Amino acid sequence: MFDFDSAIVRTPGRSVADGLSAAGSKPDPDRLLAEHRAYVAALECAGVTLETLPPLEEFPDSIFVEDPAFVLPEGAILLRSCAPTRAGEPAALEPVLRRRFDRLLELDRGFADGGDILILPHEILIGLSARTDREGAERFVALIGELGRKARIVAPPEGVLHLKSGCALVDEEVVVAMPALARADLFRGLRVIAVAEGENEAANLVRINKKVLMGADFPRTAERIAELGHDVVLLPVTEIRKIDAGLSCMSLRWQAG
Repeated sequence: MFDFDSAIVRTPGRSVADGLSAAGSKPDPDRLLAEHRAYVAALECAGVTLETLPPLEEFPDSIFVEDPAFVLPEGAILLRSCAPTRAGEPAALEPVLRRRFDRLLELDRGFADGGDILILPHEILIGLSARTDREGAERFVALIGELGRKARIVAPPEGVLHLKSGCALVDEEVVVAMPALARADLFRGLRVIAVAEGENEAANLVRINKKVLMGADFPRTAERIAELGHDVVLLPVTEIRKIDAGLSCMSLRWQAG
């Protein structure tokens, strides 16, 4: 779940300023590029070998490579986005994934977004959202079964953009979540720790090997995670957050062997 030696990232283009944003905000492309470079450096410092893909100016949100695909050591799944501006992203990733994985499956009906998929110790959750519908979630569960894994469909509370916008697994026993998700009883058999008050977006973090990468704007939540014995790496995410995103969605990560 946390042991990764390989990852795919994509350099943001200038068009990233036109990425999807619920608040209508626009990031500064140069500052966002600097944030992305800091993220890439943190992945490398955590021991991950990266393949960096070039910008796709025709797809403003294509920096978020985790949304159009899902990867496991057993294989990869190309997903489908209901957002018209993102519809071509899976096809752009397909040749890269075919080169990397022996098995490549494809979501052929419904819609599912990688930001709604969370790997837990004994199962994988897929959350229903504005980007993941019931048909797509059910098809994803079937495809995961073909890869020898089990998945469960959950319904996060209203106001949660993506499942992983509001929660993350930090070790085999603990999920960190925004309060609404912490109260939702989605995480069977796991201890749930709520983020600090006013730091909901802190839950969009990612554990990479021995390090937990999270936004630098959330010091109280970072302290709670450090108290669990984790090595916390704080990264700038001010511009990334302007387009409804965080650290988990900027890479596809797996253990190649």
